[in-house]
Amino acid sequence: MTLLLAAPATAAGHTQLTLAALLGIATVVLLITWLKVHPFLALILGSAVLGSVAGLAPDKTITSFTTGVGTTVGSVGLLIALGAMIGGLLADSGGADRIVGTVVDRVSGRGLPWAMAGVAALIGIPLFFEVGVVLLVPIVLLVSRRSDVPLIKIGIPALAGLSVLHGLVPPHPGPLVAIAALKADLGLTLLFGLIIAIPTVILAGPVYGSWISRRVRAHGPALVGEPTAAAVTATRGPTIGAAVAVVLLPIVLMLLRAIGELTLDDGGSLRTALDIAGAPVVALLAGVILGMLLLGWGTGMTRERISLSLGGALPAIAGILLIVAAGGGFKQTLVDAGVGTLVADAAKGASLSPLILGWLVAVGIRLATGSATVATITAAGLVAPLAGQLDRPGVALLALAVGAGSLFFSHVNDAGFWLVKEYFGMTVGETIKTWSVMETIISVVGLAGVLLMHQIV
Repeated sequence: MTLLLAAPATAAGHTQLTLAALLGIATVVLLITWLKVHPFLALILGSAVLGSVAGLAPDKTITSFTTGVGTTVGSVGLLIALGAMIGGLLADSGGADRIVGTVVDRVSGRGLPWAMAGVAALIGIPLFFEVGVVLLVPIVLLVSRRSDVPLIKIGIPALAGLSVLHGLVPPHPGPLVAIAALKADLGLTLLFGLIIAIPTVILAGPVYGSWISRRVRAHGPALVGEPTAAAVTATRGPTIGAAVAVVLLPIVLMLLRAIGELTLDDGGSLRTALDIAGAPVVALLAGVILGMLLLGWGTGMTRERISLSLGGALPAIAGILLIVAAGGGFKQTLVDAGVGTLVADAAKGASLSPLILGWLVAVGIRLATGSATVATITAAGLVAPLAGQLDRPGVALLALAVGAGSLFFSHVNDAGFWLVKEYFGMTVGETIKTWSVMETIISVVGLAGVLLMHQIV
């Protein structure tokens, strides 16, 4: 995604630009939270208000918005689609079930919370959060009943594994958008994100889950869940090795590219090969092709079934793509109006680190709108000019700080809140004590990890 940081297209002063930014964001927030307008439309209308108040000509506002939409879809949309295809194959072939079942069958009752956190993090790499919840929760319920381990003690670690990957690790939409908006290095962001994710999952998952399970009891719904799509599309399940290989291949390729950038001279044949193989679109495409071979044909799917599985994964992400695209348009309108430069100028006189400022902006938008994706998109656009103050590792950490802030305290205006509440059969109060607090721990520990990593690199 390209940020056009040329001279602002308006001569508005700082006060007018500040008012424009506040009114634009307030419009988005109120439309989403009060009038229940879809975030896609809310971001379009918020951009119109922003441009109008900032003094942008109507045609310039339209051009800024559509330019932002196009560059966002071009840089991020393709990666989201490929990631969804891998997730579709993993779900329809029974690969996700195989990973979970293999680990759980080999772990004792005391180790189950740790095992579920690890499994959720692993299968959460290519899956969107909501898809991961739908796949995991029936299994979590069965494991809890079979092992007589409290549901919360197993469920919170699984949710933590999914949520941390959703907010901190590409190819999820939030991290990808932050990386593109800030022009961060994807390989470094992925590497740092995985390092920070490990202690974050541990503290928010098994540690907090064990503590809160003694204070909140949940029994889940009476029915465990529907059969997986694998019962319809695959004649036999994949091996555990095949499922894990498909999940990890894109990650390994992107990590090798990042390592090559840090250790190999530019222009060498090995460095060039790693740069190509580790390019996000190439790495994810390789994951899709391997998935077709191992999870498709390897499980007895016909070519038609494989095509249906790949195509069937795309409609579910249409809403996400539209929100991300409109967020890119809103971001570019902010930049072209001069708000981005205003934030950068204000930050120069502030004592706050750009990393903390990025986190705080994302926290505020997350609390107001309930959407981690909207929070990441808007916050990344606002703090993008601050990236110029940081070196390459620092920009990657700024993207992670924004991602961590976007997860802060999910509550009643977040669809994920209600999804967890209903799946685990909890009251609103119980959901706040478990899920909402868990999300807050992830956000705070994630920020702490970013700040600590910044001292090291």
